Amino acid sequence: MPAIKRMGGIRVVIYPNDHRPAHGHVIGADCEAVFDLRCPHWPPELRENYGCTRQEIATIRVGLDADVGALCKAWRTIHGYP
Repeated sequence: MPAIKRMGGIRVVIYPNDHRPAHGHVIGADCEAVFDLRCPHWPPELRENYGCTRQEIATIRVGLDADVGALCKAWRTIHGYP
């Protein structure tokens, strides 16, 4: 699956066959997290965490906050709804 956003060794993926609410899977070398994008009422919110440290989550959150508008637009483009 192509990455919607990259942050160092971490990529954000939106799967085309995924379910609501709008969310992104954040995948790193040793961890994965899922953030609800909360379109259009951000900031994104951590929903699931599989092995990411607090530091990694904090870094991911900053990166998602910076581009949440583009991520919500990508979700709408892929899924056709917010």
